[in-house]
Amino acid sequence: MTSVTGITRRTALGLALGTGLVIGGAAGAWAQEDPVVIGYQLPLTGNTAQYGQDFKTAAEIALEDFNASGRLPVPVEIIFEDSRSDAKEGVNIARKFVDNDDIVAVLGDFTSTVSMAAAQVYKQAGMPQLSQTASHPDYARISPYQFRNITTQAQEGEVNANWLWERGFRKVAVIAEQTDWGQAVVQGFTAPFEEMGGEIVYSEFFNRGLPDFRSIITKIQRAEPDAIYTGLFYEDGAQFLKQMEQLGADIPVHSTSAAYNQKLVELAGPAADDLYLTATFLPTSEGEHVQEFVAAWKAARDGQEPGQFPAQAYDAVNIMLDAVVRAWPDVTRESMREALAATEDFPGVTGVTSFDEDGEPEKQMTRARIVDGVFVEVQ
Repeated sequence: MTSVTGITRRTALGLALGTGLVIGGAAGAWAQEDPVVIGYQLPLTGNTAQYGQDFKTAAEIALEDFNASGRLPVPVEIIFEDSRSDAKEGVNIARKFVDNDDIVAVLGDFTSTVSMAAAQVYKQAGMPQLSQTASHPDYARISPYQFRNITTQAQEGEVNANWLWERGFRKVAVIAEQTDWGQAVVQGFTAPFEEMGGEIVYSEFFNRGLPDFRSIITKIQRAEPDAIYTGLFYEDGAQFLKQMEQLGADIPVHSTSAAYNQKLVELAGPAADDLYLTATFLPTSEGEHVQEFVAAWKAARDGQEPGQFPAQAYDAVNIMLDAVVRAWPDVTRESMREALAATEDFPGVTGVTSFDEDGEPEKQMTRARIVDGVFVEVQ
């Protein structure tokens, strides 16, 4: 980062503001206009572009509100780069971001696979990285520079294992997409469920975007499980649920928070009813922060309600912006890492978030069920 007499631009500006000094002439104008810059890598094209576009909208809502709040004497700027959910491209973006001296921290990526690949670059460069959705257990273990505000599949799997056990299910079939995240879904659920005495009677992985689940459903029926636990996103979830209904497979289905999206209901129709899943966000929650976000999202998206992933992104951006405020006036990559690590009881729309010493979020999961096309909380 360009320096002023041996100290960073932001340090110089902060000292001037803190002591009442005025930096005159061109130098003063230049310092006042110098933004804090954050990078955001996310899929804006490709087969997961809908998630990246949602993240971008959520980030823009959060950023506009923050810059209008006056919490900093300079604006914050976010640079968005399209990873296409490709690990190689994610690494290229990470290198581009670390080579940009103005960027003090990064957000993203979407999938655990891309987030973890990029994390190797950020680890070497000492760049703090906060992912809104990377839930693979190994992500935050990469280095002290990795953070996430979504629960891991180890955490979520245990919640679901307990839930299925409480419902009296002892034999469960498990299916998940063939990705690092999908592997983590299966491992996170299977270990605690088997420790309770439960049995996994069928397990299979599939490629994302599979058009026909009927052969898998037939195999599941033959295994005669009490319930099915799934690791899939809403597109595959809708297809799976519709084909379950077509085949008359009357088996209770549970899923992870990845399936939580109103578009699942739109695509699956009545077949989505009675899907049980965990979540960290429900747009019907009465909290003031939640309803402000929901209103802003509806205004930006023609009346549509936000799903959990936009809410995760909204919170991730706001956690990062809060860290900028606490790191001010000396906003560097290292001071941002320290500020993120010190995040405690952040009041987000996905619940109150604190980071433990490993960069893991400490937050609660909500149990939800689809009833007549609506996600409702299960007490």
